[in-house]
Amino acid sequence: MTVPLPALADIPSGELPGVLRIETSDREATTPIILDMLRSVYPHDRIFGDYCTVNGYIAAPPREVYRYLSDTRSLEEWTYSLRDFTPTETPGLWSAHDRLGSDTTIYTRTVANPDAMTVDYHCAWDQARHLWMIYLLRVVDAQTVFDKPGSVVLWTNCHHPFYDRNPYPETAPAGRKVWVGDFWDMFAAGHRLELDNLTALCEYRVRHGLPITPAWMR
Repeated sequence: MTVPLPALADIPSGELPGVLRIETSDREATTPIILDMLRSVYPHDRIFGDYCTVNGYIAAPPREVYRYLSDTRSLEEWTYSLRDFTPTETPGLWSAHDRLGSDTTIYTRTVANPDAMTVDYHCAWDQARHLWMIYLLRVVDAQTVFDKPGSVVLWTNCHHPFYDRNPYPETAPAGRKVWVGDFWDMFAAGHRLELDNLTALCEYRVRHGLPITPAWMR
């Protein structure tokens, strides 16, 4: 039985109007927003064909941002659609629901390096045998690169060939019409949306004297 996590319980409702999560803006409502973020003035395939990279500045201490990201359960809060994280019988492996895919289970293992402040999410839809969706994040001390306090988050995905074809169709839920790769052209805009979510959450907690990693995750 899945126990709902108290995500965002420390932030009053309505305090973060700029955060888009599937609970408040469903896929139909959010798709036009993402499409509006895509620009026809550049060749999209050239910029985002093999790699999808988004970067951003967060006015929050880098070590705290790293610690937050390195806990897999943080994805419950700042991603658009990953919900209901539950530990599996395999240590370090979590299952969750990706609500972009309706009845879709996503598996995640987080590989973090505190010295380099890198956080890599190894994920896959439907099955945990091969975690081929790799989300590569690095937190950089903004004092080093911008000469000001805060964090810079660098986030890159690579266009694995499995985005173009489901390698394990036998594990897909019956009746699901979409595959994660169907959204690749929207990854840049979607990840920008999520990085904006991460920025808003971290900066809100810092401004209000709250730990960036909430009590339920510690």
